[in-house]
Amino acid sequence: MAIDDISAYHPSYKTRLVLKIGESRGNVVGAAAAALNLITNEEVKAIIGPVTSMQTSFVINLGEQAHVPIISFSATSPSLTSLRSPYFFQCAQNDTSQVKAISALINSYGWRQVVPVYIDTSYGEAIMPFLTDALQEIGVAVPYRSVISPSATDDQIANELYKLMTMQTRVFIVHMTPDLCSKVFAKAEEIGMMVEGYVWLTTSGITNSLSSRKSSVIDSMNGVIGVQTYVQQTAELEAFKLRWRRQFQKDHPLVVGAKLDVFGFWAYDATFALAMAIEQVIGNTRSSGFQNANASDKSTGTLDNLPISPYGPKLSKALSTTRFPGVAGDFMLIDGQLQSSKFRIINVNGRGARTIGFWTPQHGLVSQMNHSTSHPRPVIWPGDSLSVPKGWDIPTKGKRLRIGVPVKDGFFELVKVTIDKTKNTTDVSGFSIDVFKAVVEKLPYALPYDFIPFAKPDGTAAGTYNDMCYQVHLGNFDAVVGDTTIRANRSLYVDFTMPYAEAGVVMVVPIIDRNRRNAWAFLKPWEWDIWLAIIISLLSVGFVVWAIEHHTNEDFQGKTAEKEAGRVVWFSFSTMVFAQQERVDSNLSRLVMSIWIFVVLVLTINYQASLTSIYTVEKLEPTSTSIQDLLRKGENIGYIASSYTYEMLKQVGFEDSKLRDFGTMEAIHDAFSNGGIAGFVDETPYMNLFLARYCNKYTMIGPIFKTDGFGFVFPKRSPLLPDVSQAVLNITGGETILNLENAWFKKDGNCEDASNPQVSSNKLDFRDFRVLFLTTLVASGLALIIYVVRFSYRYRDVWNSETSICRGIAAMFRKFLDIDPNSHTFRSNQQPGEVAATPNNNSLESPELIQNSNHANSNHVSTDSDSDSGEQRSSTVSATEVLLVSNH
Repeated sequence: MAIDDISAYHPSYKTRLVLKIGESRGNVVGAAAAALNLITNEEVKAIIGPVTSMQTSFVINLGEQAHVPIISFSATSPSLTSLRSPYFFQCAQNDTSQVKAISALINSYGWRQVVPVYIDTSYGEAIMPFLTDALQEIGVAVPYRSVISPSATDDQIANELYKLMTMQTRVFIVHMTPDLCSKVFAKAEEIGMMVEGYVWLTTSGITNSLSSRKSSVIDSMNGVIGVQTYVQQTAELEAFKLRWRRQFQKDHPLVVGAKLDVFGFWAYDATFALAMAIEQVIGNTRSSGFQNANASDKSTGTLDNLPISPYGPKLSKALSTTRFPGVAGDFMLIDGQLQSSKFRIINVNGRGARTIGFWTPQHGLVSQMNHSTSHPRPVIWPGDSLSVPKGWDIPTKGKRLRIGVPVKDGFFELVKVTIDKTKNTTDVSGFSIDVFKAVVEKLPYALPYDFIPFAKPDGTAAGTYNDMCYQVHLGNFDAVVGDTTIRANRSLYVDFTMPYAEAGVVMVVPIIDRNRRNAWAFLKPWEWDIWLAIIISLLSVGFVVWAIEHHTNEDFQGKTAEKEAGRVVWFSFSTMVFAQQERVDSNLSRLVMSIWIFVVLVLTINYQASLTSIYTVEKLEPTSTSIQDLLRKGENIGYIASSYTYEMLKQVGFEDSKLRDFGTMEAIHDAFSNGGIAGFVDETPYMNLFLARYCNKYTMIGPIFKTDGFGFVFPKRSPLLPDVSQAVLNITGGETILNLENAWFKKDGNCEDASNPQVSSNKLDFRDFRVLFLTTLVASGLALIIYVVRFSYRYRDVWNSETSICRGIAAMFRKFLDIDPNSHTFRSNQQPGEVAATPNNNSLESPELIQNSNHANSNHVSTDSDSDSGEQRSSTVSATEVLLVSNH
């Protein structure tokens, strides 16, 4: 049909293609013999074919030796391009172009493991490296490869499929010839592998020829999804298919329902490309025969005497540069390969295939061509299910999960293994075990398992936690459940679920009551700076009040300097308990005293509250607040045997001689009691258990190191891991984990929460009262300055009467020390008829008889006023003698 169309579309061509057919007989030897005959006897200018990749691989060598281009429209194996022959042209889509589409499809559904099922030929093996690389890029593992011989019997196929049924993975990628594929799917349907939960993906080699398969084969493939070469539907293509059907019905009237697939489109385009290249090379030249062909040896067909085509190099170059719009799309060869990389995603269902999406290198996986919707349309999966399979399952005919659990000497609240040798039973319990059981109950499917202790025949631990995790990597355990910490070195060979217990390495140290062992506890409410500030403020206020009151107030005067100083000190300290008896007359003094009394009130209330707390409340403090303290003091420190905290303590700087390992809580408590250790370091869950039993004697410091907490261990890329991690998050985010913690981490009935004592000092310092003290000092200073100014102004004549500054200062100071005779304090003590003597007048002022009023120690009340105003005030009149004064 292509040859006829070339003549019709290009009547001006001077060359015409003549078709010489060589029968391959469906095997490599037949294909090689047919190619050898065409080259040697027919001297063909080019060979279109053969059909399979294995046949093409051998024929390419013949074409390269004879300089005859080999043009394949159906051999898609990437191994053919590795031969790098300039005379081979792959006018079909290379299998490597579909691996990105397959990986994108797997990634869109979130499957983490797949099993390739492929034919045991170079065609099947050649795509595997490219497919596994594409899957690894998206984090998908290939735990197993199923290889099926092209000559496998039904029993052999069934045995291989039964093997797949015993595995967890339920996602299979099928890459084989259409004939073998038909047998595999028929057997898979027969043994029950085309039901809900299974996923079957096929490569383009199968889906491109789907239209030519029998209806029984398509029925066995219901639910299969696959990638198919995308060919844009155009009016020209529809017209071409219509003409082909008419021609096919004319040539084969007994065949009904035949359809043309993409391989037919590629064959048509390849023939057109060859005709255009031959016209370009030979059209204007005289045709010549092959060179070095020995006529006598043509019948033998030996490889040593292959003739060489004189047109090979030019024809090869012409094919490489041929460009035209073909029925399968734009025809263009680069490095001998057809440039075609668009795919249609199909879902086999209902005796046919329906489109669920597309894939292009530019946009990836889309629901419609030239659209941006990334997810394919709904799929009808095997078993007519509409739910997306999770991609794995617990095999019904496989073994139960072997879950390793650690064997411990203590801390049985986390994991406890009890082995009854008489009954040959093993009981496993603990917080970690109950969490795992709760997680399994949250899974949307059943998960049968058995707990296997990681122990020696004598019942002791078989190794460290690192050794136990490595057993998962070796395949001896399917998982590990217990108090296993998520560590970076372990994640190199296993995967962890999300943590189910809090993280962190902490330190436990003894606690003591600091308050009951200090005889100076009454000084603790305040720091030394506030005590100093109080003393300074007391003396300052006392001095300022004395300075203001001394000149006019006899209560602040003494017969000697010693007594006067004592009176000032007594007055100052008596204000602390509000016991001062001295009168304060000046408003300036009253201002200073009002502020100071308020400050004293605040200080007294605070001191009383703090001191009461110190004597009545226990102040529990740890013996050490950091691991560096213990390291600096050279103290011994403990850790749990077989724990990774030993390496951490070594990194901090502890020597082996300072490290002590323990296995039980009782041993740890005994070591603390007899002084064997000063601190114990391990993870938070262990220390919570220890404090739950000995809460009144120890406290927790830290965390001093960060960890990721406890998690369950699974093999690398285990399909169980995402579901188990999700279930762990559901457990830890609800009440379930709280109930389990309360059940296993119960505190002793006499315990109070002493896990977080107040280790910092509660003492108050000067900063807490600096505003009050500064206000007092500022007020006192201002009052003193005002008094000095007023005093200097009142007795300015004394100052002016002196000839020098020093004498003026001395005179003013003497005046300050004297009692003001005009002050109301002095006058209030003088009764009518009393003669006042002054330093300047020794005579009697009045000849009157002054008698005592006989009201000794009585109080007279007067109104408050400044002493300088001369107004009356309250005073105490002392008993006096009766003086009889006569004027003779």
